[in-house]
Amino acid sequence: MELKDFYYDLPKELIAQDPLTDRASSRLMLVDRESGKLDHKIFKDIPEFLNSGDCLVINETKVIPARLFGTRKETGAVVEILLLKRLSDTDWECLVKPGKKARVGCILTFGENDLLQGEITEVKEDGNRVIRFAFDGIFEEILDELGQMPLPPYITHTLKDKNRYQTVYARNEGSAAAPTAGLHFTDELLKTIEEKGVKIARITLHVGLGTFRPVKTDNILEHHMHSEYFEVSEEAAENINSARRAGGRIICVGTTSVRTLESSSKEDGTVLSGSGNTEIFIYPGYRFKACDCLITNFHLPESTLLMLVSAFSSREIILNAYEEAIKEGYRFFSFGDAMFLYRK
Repeated sequence: MELKDFYYDLPKELIAQDPLTDRASSRLMLVDRESGKLDHKIFKDIPEFLNSGDCLVINETKVIPARLFGTRKETGAVVEILLLKRLSDTDWECLVKPGKKARVGCILTFGENDLLQGEITEVKEDGNRVIRFAFDGIFEEILDELGQMPLPPYITHTLKDKNRYQTVYARNEGSAAAPTAGLHFTDELLKTIEEKGVKIARITLHVGLGTFRPVKTDNILEHHMHSEYFEVSEEAAENINSARRAGGRIICVGTTSVRTLESSSKEDGTVLSGSGNTEIFIYPGYRFKACDCLITNFHLPESTLLMLVSAFSSREIILNAYEEAIKEGYRFFSFGDAMFLYRK
């Protein structure tokens, strides 16, 4: 299967630059994952399409202000780093720009009076750096003071309220990017869904940049995913498994929820509680074990996310839906509109 099979042409004006004032007022495309039948709704209509006994799986990860600007202590040259994965209380795997002179032993300083200091201790094969930070106080508080939200490069506008790049249910800090399908939900909408008899299972997957990195191999099978940390509590696993036993559908909010469930389930679809790291790469031909329906945004051409969504339905159905979305002026990517891939 080739990379070009997942290309589509997107007009730049359809890339959403700002979140809507009302989260739930995004457009919602309904897509029957088997027949390809399409319909157009508003996201606040989503409870109409969920049934009592279904289970909605949401990712409670919280985006950290992971972008930091500092200087190299030796030269005063400006550096930008992006925190990707926490390795210990002091050590993080990071992306460093410019990276050419960011060698082992290089000291980086951040904030007035060097509020935060880091030493590069390792250069990994993919070019990422491991940085050991030294600081007085609580790292998260320092990060909140110095860091910026790591918005994707296709968003060029400044985010006025950084909470709009968080889901309303974000709890567990650790992501370098938001699980964007969840941005459409409000507390009121979740309450309505629960009152309808839908269970809510709360899992965590900390989103790393590997999910969004471009595929650089013509043969997609040669692409390697970066690992991401996930957790499934006993309560979440029981909510999912009891819903399945009773004949309810498992509805994943976002590709991160799909990857978590597919990484922690047995062949019969039973989801196991626990934690770990996943490098799962889902593309057409994959047999889904644990997920029946998917709420997701519209993804970049030739991305692993588009491949996952194509696997969940079919490449032809998804590319047809994207063509219709472009024709109808849907908003794309992180702050864009949503799609509900369902089966009855």
